[in-house]
Parts: sequence; structure tokens; C-alpha cells
Amino acid sequence: MLFIMVMVVIIFLLLLMIIFVIPILNLHNPYDREKMSPFECGFDPLSKSRISFSIHFFSIMLMFLIFDIEITIILPIPMIKFMILNMSWMVMISLTMMILIIGLILEWKEGSMNWK
Repeated sequence: MLFIMVMVVIIFLLLLMIIFVIPILNLHNPYDREKMSPFECGFDPLSKSRISFSIHFFSIMLMFLIFDIEITIILPIPMIKFMILNMSWMVMISLTMMILIIGLILEWKEGSMNWK
């Protein structure tokens, strides 16, 4: 019993020492200008707020969001196969993939995927 109490006291003292020593050894500067300023999509929040905004950046971001949502639609498709009939599953998969591929082709033909 004495051994357990001694071990608990030693562990407690080690943890207490670690809690006090790590902040002293930490070289991180929490008051750096870059760390204190919020991140606003690559724009400096301390500059003028009326500078021109790249609409192309916005459209690329929107396409990324759309393709991200498409992935969440495609991922559960194999699991749905066991819940519905094979023919209706094939029709659903074909329509979903056709809509996604047509959307991709339209964006490609429009040229909105090219970074200018």
C-alpha cells in the first residue's frame, strides 16, 4: 500500500513539474501579428475592404463544393445495392452518373475549370 502511495506522489510531482516546465521551454510566440490576425481566404483583413474580389476564385470554390457534395452522393451507392432491386439500382446509378458527367462536361466546355 505504501508503494502505491509513493508511486502516486511521484507521478503527481512529475506531472506538476511537466506542467510548469513546458511553458518555460516553449519557443512559440503567441503575440505574432500573423497568428493574431484572422484568416480570410488569403486576403489581408487589415487592408481596405473594398478591393476587387476575384470572381474566378469564387467559381472554383463553388465547383469544389459541388464536387464534394457529389462524392457524398456517390459513396453510399454500393451499400444501397442490397436494399433495393437490381434493376431500380442500375437505373438510379445510371441517372446519377449521367447527371454528374453532363455537369462536368458543361463546366469543362464553358472553360470555368481553366485557371486564367
